Amino acid sequence: MADYGSTRAFAPVRTVTLAATLGLAAACWVITVWQMRGMDMGVATRLGSFALFIAVWVAMMAAMMLPGAVPAVLRRAQADGGVRAIPVYIGSYLAVWALAGAAVYLLDRPHGPVAAAVVVLAAGVYEVTPVKRYFRQRCRDSAGSGWEFGLCCAGSSIGLMAMLVALGVMNVAWMAVIAVLVLSQKLLPARALIDVPLALAIIGLGSWIILAPASVPGLVPSM
Repeated sequence: MADYGSTRAFAPVRTVTLAATLGLAAACWVITVWQMRGMDMGVATRLGSFALFIAVWVAMMAAMMLPGAVPAVLRRAQADGGVRAIPVYIGSYLAVWALAGAAVYLLDRPHGPVAAAVVVLAAGVYEVTPVKRYFRQRCRDSAGSGWEFGLCCAGSSIGLMAMLVALGVMNVAWMAVIAVLVLSQKLLPARALIDVPLALAIIGLGSWIILAPASVPGLVPSM
């Protein structure tokens, strides 16, 4: 049996795992941008049929979440004997986000800027709560199975994802911004010097939406 604890022995598996995970994420970015064409109506966005929405949502989650999941995927490959463990791990991880998408479909409705602002303000506050710190650390620790990892990462990112839904779930620009924030929080340890200004910036965005909703990019589509 190959010793995957050895750096040299694990190198081919690492290469394949990296290529597969990041390649899938890149492909999902292309698919998501293509699927979202003409669907963004800001806060008035309608989600369409459940099947269509879930297809778009899962591709979106794979695009946004898989780059930050690479360290966890590599650890799973090393612990479980190579690339054979990866499809199940990634599949169960994305299944958590698919369930989150089902919840979004059930709960989200076209809404106004005030409702969007309330969600954004709540997301800003959530960023500095003990619950957020707990799930963020658990997500960085790559808890257990793909299912457990997904639950912890969902707990960490729930505020940011709620922001995306509130601001325009089919808006590629907001999707890219949230993806960068999620990636940085998965890869970097929590630091008040960064996290507190981020929370304040999100709260500032919520306040800006209340004061001048038409000036917030993508929030209210131009006619």
